Amino acid sequence: MSLNYTQPNVPYGRLSLAIACITLAQSANAQTPIVVEGTLQQTPRDNAVQVEPSALEQLRAATSDSASLLRDVPGVSLYGAGGVSSLPAIHGLADDRLRVKVDGMDLIAACPNHMNPPMSYVDPSNIGLLNVFAGITPVSVGGDSIGGTIVADKPEPEFARTGEGSLTKGEVGAFYRSNNNAIGGNLSATHATENLSINYSGSWSKADNYTAGDDFKTFTDTGRPGHDLPLDEVGSTAYDTQNHNLNLALKAGDNLFETRLSYQDMPEQLYPNQRMDLLENEQKLINLAWTRRMNWGVIETRAYHEQVDHFMDFGDDKRFWYGSLSGPGNPCSPISFHGDPAGTCAGGMPMYSESENTGLSLKADIDLNASNLLRVGSEFQRFRLDDYWTASGGGMGPGIFQNINNGQRDRNALYAELETQQSDRWLTLVGVRYERVSTDADDVHGYNTAMTAAGMQYMDSMAFNEQDHSQTDHNVDLTALARYQYSNTLDIELGLARKVRSPNLYERYTWSTWPMAATMNNFVGDGNGYVGDVNLNPETAYTASATFDWHASDRSWVITATPFFTHVDDYIDAVQRAGWAEDQFNVLQYDNQSARLYGVDLSMQLPLASNSLGAWGFKGVINYTDGENRKTGDDLYNIMPLNGRFTLTHQKAGWDNAIEWVVVDEKDEVSDVRNEISTAGYSLINLRASHSWDQVRLDLGIENLFDRAYALPTGGAYTGQGRTMSMTGIPWGIAVPGMGRSAYVGIKVMF
Repeated sequence: MSLNYTQPNVPYGRLSLAIACITLAQSANAQTPIVVEGTLQQTPRDNAVQVEPSALEQLRAATSDSASLLRDVPGVSLYGAGGVSSLPAIHGLADDRLRVKVDGMDLIAACPNHMNPPMSYVDPSNIGLLNVFAGITPVSVGGDSIGGTIVADKPEPEFARTGEGSLTKGEVGAFYRSNNNAIGGNLSATHATENLSINYSGSWSKADNYTAGDDFKTFTDTGRPGHDLPLDEVGSTAYDTQNHNLNLALKAGDNLFETRLSYQDMPEQLYPNQRMDLLENEQKLINLAWTRRMNWGVIETRAYHEQVDHFMDFGDDKRFWYGSLSGPGNPCSPISFHGDPAGTCAGGMPMYSESENTGLSLKADIDLNASNLLRVGSEFQRFRLDDYWTASGGGMGPGIFQNINNGQRDRNALYAELETQQSDRWLTLVGVRYERVSTDADDVHGYNTAMTAAGMQYMDSMAFNEQDHSQTDHNVDLTALARYQYSNTLDIELGLARKVRSPNLYERYTWSTWPMAATMNNFVGDGNGYVGDVNLNPETAYTASATFDWHASDRSWVITATPFFTHVDDYIDAVQRAGWAEDQFNVLQYDNQSARLYGVDLSMQLPLASNSLGAWGFKGVINYTDGENRKTGDDLYNIMPLNGRFTLTHQKAGWDNAIEWVVVDEKDEVSDVRNEISTAGYSLINLRASHSWDQVRLDLGIENLFDRAYALPTGGAYTGQGRTMSMTGIPWGIAVPGMGRSAYVGIKVMF
């Protein structure tokens, strides 16, 4: 297989295999953060890779998308989405197939397009710990997922040193990026005594549409008279978001009590690969935790409650007015529905999602003896969702369309895991996890309850309502992992796992085959419509992997290789419905199939030279994943092609610099049932430089230095402008392009 990077058209890919612990918000004031005795230390397991703080620091000024911080991790790629809401994929498995924990909470996307995934609620400037468990995931961090686990936590609370009285510190940062005029800033302030810590952190970012490296389309029309987009402008890529967090921590002997209050207001995040746009997302969240260190180990309890109010409609780059009275998209009045002899007028398509997410957990690390560590825990999650679309005219009315009515998804879990140091060279990890997942939803109806309603709304809703909606799954995860230190320069890790994921509410309970409604239920960005199936079975994945870790005895150089193989029973894929055709958007049906994925991740980190010019080094990552539907022989959707990322690093006297070469092969193995778009190979050059003083850090960089034109291999279909409400109202066959050249600057001041 050859690596073709000469053609200028395709998406960029990003990576992971098992990542990271990242400590940020360091005090350049020479005050070392205080680690709290009695906290449950979140050290990564043996099968997690640690990302250096310096690497994270360099990326913060370049992105507002927290998921993109994973770009350098072997095995990880990103599904393109909104500007701050990319969906990470591990070995070709993405979104709800991964468990994403934010501050110990299981957050769930509450949107038919998954526009508010868990990592969209945390800003890159406010991540203190980032771990990725890929492949063989310990049961203590897994559950209800088959692809791996991502753990993102805010910085640990800081306390004053004994005898110092109090600690007051803070950080102010700002950035600018040229391509899309992105601007933003962050503020963090802490006041603490020896036993009490109060911290506020806030962030804000805003951006316009970005431009590609060249013209990628042949039309400028947006469906809004007087508003056209240049041929190189990627429509619906603007965003505006802010996050606020108040953290209080109390230390009492061996106890640590934490209260975290979070609020997000996202007034806009437009989507180039969805037919709708996010026009308001409000999250309110409280997260309570108690941690205590005992003489036998550590115990942690957590309770959280999240409320999300989410609103979608057509943003500025998509047609808003429809109906015979609107002509080519002009404003019209009054709002009128099908059957009105005076004509029809429809203003947008308002869509609302309201969710409540409550969770409880109890876990303990128990030191049985010097060689055995037992991890046990229990978890409970209660998720409620209402997804409804209010009347707006034309065929959308006169009533409310109930997409999901009182959706319910409850999880109860128990797990036990034993880590044993068998000898100086052998370490084993075995675990079992049981989950009971119950889902349900109430009866539904469309905009119009008449038997003659457009789009078979009456017949589809009646067929859905006649079914038993209650489903209960009994899922069992098993993990076995062994690490062997063959020599001082070679470690070998072998693992087997069985992992199970129950369908989400949108996969089970979306019911309409009407193309206009079905295309609004799509969280993979391919422009198609999707219909759920109440009777879907859980996905069961069987994974085998091995990691070979060659390194210097002092780990000054490291080379790793991780081959993996996953077989998935009851894989939830898309199948054709009546009327399916090639080279166009279609309405598809979720169905259980069989799938297999395999591949290999390679990574290396090597010192090159240390001389009067500074310290030089090299980092490289190569990823390959192949995925196939074993029932149909079709390729799985959105599998990142063979790709590599190679970086020359340089450090000297406060400077930390890098030249990065990104290479991605052509994507010609595509999902036929989804009419996935092929993309050409490409290569990019990125430059980064930073300098740190005692209390100031400056970051500079250029992404896509030579302004290459390319399409994102996992960015989906371009639906960013035009008559997106109509399945055939926008052209098929255009992949979302990557961003052209963009220079950025970021500054951080600490006090």
